[in-house]
Amino acid sequence: MPVKRVSINLAKDRSRGIDALQGTNVPAVFSDAVRVQLPDCSMLFISGMVGTDEDGKVVGRTMREQTRQVLEKIKTVLAREGGTMDDIVRVRVYVTQLDQQSLREIHEVRSGYFSEGKYPASTLVRVDQLIRDGALIEIDADAVIATG
Repeated sequence: MPVKRVSINLAKDRSRGIDALQGTNVPAVFSDAVRVQLPDCSMLFISGMVGTDEDGKVVGRTMREQTRQVLEKIKTVLAREGGTMDDIVRVRVYVTQLDQQSLREIHEVRSGYFSEGKYPASTLVRVDQLIRDGALIEIDADAVIATG
C-alpha cells in the first residue's frame, strides 16, 4: 500500500519570507511541514521555525520571548493537523547563544508546553547564525498523531 504524503505550506508567497529570494523567480523549495499518513497514525515533520510574526519580523529580543513564539507556531501547526504538543516525539533546537540564563529560559518556557512525563527527545545545538537577523532560537519537531 502506498504511503500518503501531504506537504503543508503556510507562507503567503513563493519566497516564503527569505530575503534572498524576494523579487526573484526562485521559489523557496521546502514545506512548513510534511504529514505522512500511516494506517493507525500520522507522522508530522515540522520544519525549523524561528520566532517571527505573520510578516516575518522577529518577535522579542530575549530567549524567553522567542522560545515562546516558536512553540506557539509549532502548536498552531499541530492543532491544524489534529495534534497537540504532547504528540511531539523529537525536537531539534538551534540557538545562537548558549549561556546559563538562555538555557534556563528555554526550559522554563518549554515546561509550559509539554506535559510532565511526555517530554520529547531533544537535541540542542549552538550555531553562529539563523535565517533571520535577530533570531536567537530555531526549533524543528517530529510528532506522531494517533488517528484511530
